[in-house]
Order: sequence, then structure tokens, then C-alpha cells
Amino acid sequence: MSASWSSRLAQQVTSPEFRSYLMSTVAANWGLPIAAIMDFKKDPEFISPKMTPDQYSITFSTAMMAYSAAFMRFAIQVQPRNLLLFACHLTNETAQIVQASRYIHYFHLGGKEKKLKLLEKSSGDTKIK
Repeated sequence: MSASWSSRLAQQVTSPEFRSYLMSTVAANWGLPIAAIMDFKKDPEFISPKMTPDQYSITFSTAMMAYSAAFMRFAIQVQPRNLLLFACHLTNETAQIVQASRYIHYFHLGGKEKKLKLLEKSSGDTKIK
């Protein structure tokens, strides 16, 4: 029984339809969330306001949040459910929310000022020594 199960799995995985599905879902969709996650390590000062929500406009990040929310719903509603697509857009939604909150905290809630005070304090400490 296991030989037939494993051979069917191997046949499905090597089929052109599966490769097409995998490349369209994985390669095309996972690029944006991976890029956003990689940007978590960067200083919030380098987050582009055009890529995050601002008080004056609907921007890329808000558009990406709406887009990912719509596609998460779509991935669950279609039959059969597309859990890989759902996971991709859940990851993207989370990454965009984190980036937006980092931007808002840094530029609108005093994060930049706190960083400047810490830099002044640390540069003052090195001058005394």
C-alpha cells in the first residue's frame, strides 16, 4: 500500500500541473512578504512613507493589507481550499502591519526623538571617557 501511495505522490509532484501551481503560488506570491520580513532588521528611518500608511493617503502598505485580506478570504472560499495561498497572504498581511506600525511609531509617536536622545546620550558618554 505504501508503494502505491508514494508512487502516486511522486507522480503528482513531478507533474507539469503541480510545478506550474507551485511556481505561480510560491515564486510569485512569496516575494513581497519575504522582502517585508527581511526589512524588519532595518532601521525604521529607512521605511519609505510611500510604502506604508500615512495620515494623508492610502499607500502601498494599506493597499497590500486590503489585497492580502481579500485573497485570504478567496483562498478559503474556493474549493478545494488553497491553504498555501492563504498562508502566503496571512504572512504578507502580518508583515505589512508590522512595517506600518514600525513606521507610525518611529515617525508619529516619538520613536525618532527617543533614538536621537539615546544617540546624544551615548555620544556624550564617549566624550567624557
